[in-house]
Amino acid sequence: MPKYSQEKIGFVFLNGAGLEGQIWNKVVEEFDHPCLLVEFPSRNSSFNSRRGLSLEDYVTHMKRQVDEWGIHKIIIVAHSLGGILALKLASGLTDRLAGIVAVGAAIPKNGGSFLSTLPLPQRLIMPVILRILGTKPPESALRTGLCNDLSPDQATKIVNDFIPEAVRVYTDRINVSVPDVPKLYVKLTNDKQLSLSLQDKMISNFSPQSVQSLETGHLPMISNPEGLRSILENFLSIVSRNVTGRPHKNSLV
Repeated sequence: MPKYSQEKIGFVFLNGAGLEGQIWNKVVEEFDHPCLLVEFPSRNSSFNSRRGLSLEDYVTHMKRQVDEWGIHKIIIVAHSLGGILALKLASGLTDRLAGIVAVGAAIPKNGGSFLSTLPLPQRLIMPVILRILGTKPPESALRTGLCNDLSPDQATKIVNDFIPEAVRVYTDRINVSVPDVPKLYVKLTNDKQLSLSLQDKMISNFSPQSVQSLETGHLPMISNPEGLRSILENFLSIVSRNVTGRPHKNSLV
């Protein structure tokens, strides 16, 4: 069992589908507090090696990384599909969880899956699409949806590096409730991947104490890392007061 630091609250970052932890690099490079960029399982292996993984397998792999990290109190920051994983991960870290930030994230109701968060037509056809075509969208869909406000070079890198996930990450249900901790939803107002109406539904499921908006597409950690970092800094200030009774040293509020 690692010896936890009691001095600082750390950020645990969960990326969305097809991405890797390094997607957060520009956000965390100037942070003055601990950060863990969690990786999904079998990222350096073939798709066949992870094809049969369950959502539980993903969460077990991520929790091991958090357990081995020497920080006790944590804030989970989850993007997109990472919202489902974050809720499941948080349920096993209740004594350590100081807050959750959902960044354009999918937040199902208790007993739901990623598919359950989609509008009805997509909810019906998506299982067929996943089974037949797999979990990597066509390049055109990635460029117009996931990467709509990125530069051509940035979009090309996302497309080329996209890693297909196991189907069960999308279809497995989570039987956990949203935890009773400070929560923030970061709404992405130019998002072509997760519509504003769908984000509003996620906000309703999440019941955060606060909603902050960024005028970006689905990947604000690339298109506006400074803006996202500022939002996280302010949230940390609020959480720090709850945990320690005094403001974080970098607090502006």
